[in-house]
Amino acid sequence: MTRVTHSFGDTMMMHKDVVSADVIFASLRFPTYQIGSNNKIMDDPKVLSMKEVVARETAQLLEQQKRLSVRDLASKFEKGLAAAAKLSEEAKLREAASLEKHVLLKKLRDGLESLKGRVTGRNKDDVHEAISLVEALAVQLTHREGELVQEKAEVKKLTNFLKQASEDAKKLVYEERAFARFEIDNARAAVQRVEEALQEHERMSRTSGNQDLEQLMKEVQEARRIKMLHQPSKVMDMEHELQALRTQLAEKSRHYLRLQKELAREKKGEENVPHLYELEGTETLGSYLQIQPCSNNAPELSECSIQWYRVSPESAKKELISGATKSVYAPEPFDVGRILQVGIISEGLQITLSTTGPIEPAAGLGNYVEALVRKHDTEFNVVVTQTNDSHHSTESIHILNVGKMRMKLCKGKTTIAKEFYSSSMQLCGVRGGGNAAAQALFWQPKQGLSFVLAFESERERNAAIMLARRFAFDCNIVLAGPDHRTSSET
Repeated sequence: MTRVTHSFGDTMMMHKDVVSADVIFASLRFPTYQIGSNNKIMDDPKVLSMKEVVARETAQLLEQQKRLSVRDLASKFEKGLAAAAKLSEEAKLREAASLEKHVLLKKLRDGLESLKGRVTGRNKDDVHEAISLVEALAVQLTHREGELVQEKAEVKKLTNFLKQASEDAKKLVYEERAFARFEIDNARAAVQRVEEALQEHERMSRTSGNQDLEQLMKEVQEARRIKMLHQPSKVMDMEHELQALRTQLAEKSRHYLRLQKELAREKKGEENVPHLYELEGTETLGSYLQIQPCSNNAPELSECSIQWYRVSPESAKKELISGATKSVYAPEPFDVGRILQVGIISEGLQITLSTTGPIEPAAGLGNYVEALVRKHDTEFNVVVTQTNDSHHSTESIHILNVGKMRMKLCKGKTTIAKEFYSSSMQLCGVRGGGNAAAQALFWQPKQGLSFVLAFESERERNAAIMLARRFAFDCNIVLAGPDHRTSSET
C-alpha cells in the first residue's frame, strides 16, 4: 500500500499547477481500480465490456430471427443498426477518455519524477512506489487500448453487417410486396375470366336448350316410328284393345248413371211424372253434360229457356252460372265437389235436372298442376276460335303463356294480347260449344277484348284454368267467369 505523509501532501499542493494545468478530465472522479495479484490493476467486475455487450445483442438477434416475419426482421435489423451506431459512439467516447487518461498519467508521472528529486528518505520510497503504480497503470491502459481498437473493428464490422442485412430485409420486403400484388392481380384476372366463362356457358345453355329439346322430341318420335315398324301388329292390337275397353267403360258409366237417376226418381215418387229430359255424360272434370229429350212429347230445346246452376252439397246453396244457357255444359275446376243443376222452362212448364252426385276431379290433374306451378311460366298450344263474339275460320296454332304475373297470347313472334292479372280479367270454361266445350275456355284480358281458345286436350284446358287462377290468387286477384259475384271459390 502507498502511504502519503503530510509533507508529501503539502509538496503536491505547492506544485499542483505543474501536474494538472492542461488536463481535461472526462468525469469528476478518478476511475475505481482494484489491485490484484502481482500488483495487476483490475477493472470493476460488475461492468461488462463492449465486446460482451455486442456478442450478447448479436446472439439475441440471431435467436429471434428464426421466429420473426420479414417485416419484423427488417425492423429488428434497423434497431440493431441503431444500437451498433450507439456502440460506435460509445467506443469513440471511450477512446477519447483513454486519451485523456494517457495524458493524465503522463503528467502524473512527470510530476512524480520532478518530485522524486526534491524528497528524501522514506518519502522518496513512497514516490518510487507511486511511480511504479503509475507505470503499471499505463501498461494496463495500453493493453485496454489494444482491446478497444479490436472491439472498435468488430463493432464496425457488425455495423456493416447489420446495415447490409437491413438493406437486404428491405429489398426482400419490397419483393414480397410486389409478388403479393402480382398474385392479387392474377387472382382478380382469373376470377374475371371464370365469371365471363360462366356467363358465356349460361348463354350457350339457354340457346342450346331449345335445340336439345327439339332434338330429343325428334329422337322420341323416331324411336316410336321404329318401334311401330318392328312390332306393328302388337301395337295395333293394344290400341284396339284399349279403345274397346274405353267404349265398354263409357257404356257402363252411362248405364250406371241411368240406373242411379231411375232410382232417385223412384225414391222421390216421381215414377208417374212424365219424364221428358235427362242429362247425358260423365259427371267428372274433363267431360261434358248434355240435355237429351227422352220423350216424343218433349218440347224442342231451341224453344226453351235453359240455365245451369252449381249447388253446394253441404249448404244446398244454389249459384247461377253466368252465360251457361246452352244445352251443353262442360264442368270446370270451380264445379269439382259440387252438384250441377239445369233448369228448363217452356210454356209454363218448369223442369229441373241435376247430376246424381258432385262432379269428380280428373285423375292426376292435381299433381300435373303442382308440377307446372314450380315453373316461372308455362306455354300451351291453342287455337283461337272466337274473338269479341266473332268466329274465326283459321286453325293456326297460337301460344298461350301463363306466367306468375301475367298472361300472354302470341302467334309466332307477334303478341296478340298481353295483360297482367287484374280485376277486369276474366277466365272460365266456355259456356256451350257442343262436344268440344270440354277443350275450350273463355278469356277476357281487358274490357272490350275477349277470346275463346281451344286446347289440344281437356287436361291442358283445365290445367291452364287452375294454373292461371293459382297465380292470380297469389296476386290477390280472383279469376272467374262473367258476372261472377262469389269470391270464395279459388
